[in-house]
Amino acid sequence: MKVVGLAGWSGAGKTTLLTKLIPALGARGLAVSTIKHAHHAFDVDKPGKDSWMHRQAGAREVLVSSANRFALMHELRGAAEWTLPELLGKLSPCDLVIVEGFKRSGHPKIEVHRGENGKPFLWPEDPDILGLASDVEAGPGAPERRHLDDVAGVADMMLSAAMEIDALQARLAAGGV
Repeated sequence: MKVVGLAGWSGAGKTTLLTKLIPALGARGLAVSTIKHAHHAFDVDKPGKDSWMHRQAGAREVLVSSANRFALMHELRGAAEWTLPELLGKLSPCDLVIVEGFKRSGHPKIEVHRGENGKPFLWPEDPDILGLASDVEAGPGAPERRHLDDVAGVADMMLSAAMEIDALQARLAAGGV
């Protein structure tokens, strides 16, 4: 398994690009999984449903299963947020894991940048950004850049930047997350 991330400011188009990259990478024969970081409380459950009631009653984990899918919800109950290596360890084997968010973590990343956002590039401050998907030029010393609409080019960049999961977990454990 290899890992690469998409990082960028809110509104840059990370999710839009990711929803184009997943089928493009799948067409190349790759099994792709994703990890999405949320910066706020979120819920995948509906109040009043049995699984919601199990969590409200204090269950640490609730696994909901059907013939089509399963979902595992883990309540931290005041414990520290899991690190990226811990979350990666929960995934089933695949060819490529794309991490959306975790922009402060030390995994290889492609920065998604949209000029109209008016935000600065992240790459000058983050040595783990190995490529750019942007609609504007990034200036001297910038990593390789592909236009936001060049899905195949961004996919190539991601595959070149991706790191084996074992090497990444060792790197993150040694340097912190």
